[in-house]
Amino acid sequence: MTEPADKASFGYRDVPASEKARLVGRVFESVAPRYDLMNDLMSAGVHRLWKNALIDVLAPRKGERFLDVAGGTGDIAFRIAERLGEGAAVTICDINPAMLDVGRDRAADRGLLRGLTWTTGDAESLPFPDRSFDACTIAFGLRNVTDIDKALGEAHRVLKPGGRYLCLEFSKVTSTAVGKVYDAYSERALPLLGRIIAQDAESYRYLHESIRRFPSQRDLARRMRESGFERVAWRNMTLGIVALHSGWRI
Repeated sequence: MTEPADKASFGYRDVPASEKARLVGRVFESVAPRYDLMNDLMSAGVHRLWKNALIDVLAPRKGERFLDVAGGTGDIAFRIAERLGEGAAVTICDINPAMLDVGRDRAADRGLLRGLTWTTGDAESLPFPDRSFDACTIAFGLRNVTDIDKALGEAHRVLKPGGRYLCLEFSKVTSTAVGKVYDAYSERALPLLGRIIAQDAESYRYLHESIRRFPSQRDLARRMRESGFERVAWRNMTLGIVALHSGWRI
């Protein structure tokens, strides 16, 4: 679904595009302290397997520079750093300082004090030069940007020729029957869990609604190609509840 140029989706509402970043920021400031606990509860821990699958496809190698966008709590960056050990070079870029604070604390708890760089920045205007990274990842963050196409274009811009882009995001369930059950679960359970665990039902209602309005697998692949990516493909996981999209800058 494409919004008018001056509008952006915020859950099921259309809001002025200039307001979306502030509204999303407020959501993530609220949920940051219990974000990882809520992810475990909402997905029964399966989000860990989805993220592990991203790293397997990424197949990080020493000497490469990685950018993880909207990765403030560090889940993807930690997996890259732990896979590579000494010499990892991962930049975490997130628009929300509260999420970055959580990530830094988690890194210290894990003893990951080298190889990680934490940067406040907008996915639609990344604060990095052209052709800076060998790979760019984004996990469960693309649906929260105001302009998906700008974010895709920025990811393409900062990749080196031959660089790869991986986007892990909630998508469209491939089974009608499972889709109905999943929609009912996420519509009711996410706000309930948010109220009980995070004392914030409305933020988790937004998260459910943002999932429902995100483009389909085929539509996102088309938009990646229009942003300049080649060899675009996707892999459905858990019957399409999540999809892992990939593309290359040639």
